[in-house]
Amino acid sequence: MKYFTTEIKVDLQPKLEKPAVLCAYIPDNSPEVDMERLHPAVIILPGGGYEFTSDRENEAIALKFISEGICAFVLKYHVAPVRFPAALCEALLAVRYVREHGSEYHIDTDNISLCGFSAGGHLAASAGVHWKNSYILGLLGGEPDEMKPNRLILSYPVVTSGEYAHRGSFENLLGDGMASKEWLEFNSLEKQVTEDTPQSFIWHTYEDNAVPVQNAMLFASALIAHKIPVELHIYRRGGHGLSMGSHLVCGDRKYGENHISSGWIDKAIRFIYD
Repeated sequence: MKYFTTEIKVDLQPKLEKPAVLCAYIPDNSPEVDMERLHPAVIILPGGGYEFTSDRENEAIALKFISEGICAFVLKYHVAPVRFPAALCEALLAVRYVREHGSEYHIDTDNISLCGFSAGGHLAASAGVHWKNSYILGLLGGEPDEMKPNRLILSYPVVTSGEYAHRGSFENLLGDGMASKEWLEFNSLEKQVTEDTPQSFIWHTYEDNAVPVQNAMLFASALIAHKIPVELHIYRRGGHGLSMGSHLVCGDRKYGENHISSGWIDKAIRFIYD
């Protein structure tokens, strides 16, 4: 496995003091298997309410994906006090970076997924609905197809700015922009789905009292309305931020004491390869 980091720089006003960081976990091809094998890629967007990026939704997730032959990247994107659209631009540029380096890393450039958790799920879905938006393209330049994710994997995602919103995420994302109906609407993603939104895998828990399960259902319903394939799993128990639901990410769990939702990642891996 190769591990390295690279910088994702966005030219915005006001200028960002530091770039976002993309951490890469690249499987090595073997002559015993196939030296020319192309691997799917997944870019992981940790949650944290646009206030921080969670360690629990970071390397452990990447290592699970790479163990199944998937090139994994973790994007440490900008959060508050940096506001919209910095993180969205960084996520789209991360997709462009992975696609541009496809031949170097043996990546199938037609199979690049964004995998987001909570507010990172909002970021992933934002990239999925806005990858060809004229305002965003005006900031980034280039061709929209360079930045299009092929699949979305959304774990207990923040989606809506409406009745079931996680207000803290939108306050951190928009700051004073919370007063703008236009930007709230732009970031209420169930209203932004089009026929160009990627197929999606979504999971949530019924008991989530931080980000209501209706967020996942609203996005899934919008996808279905636009005839976009979606796989939705709602687990009847469990709170917010479960990540993999194992001892690796939950300090109060012993080895083997996995949450009932822990199988989501195996389902997501199958979704990537399907």
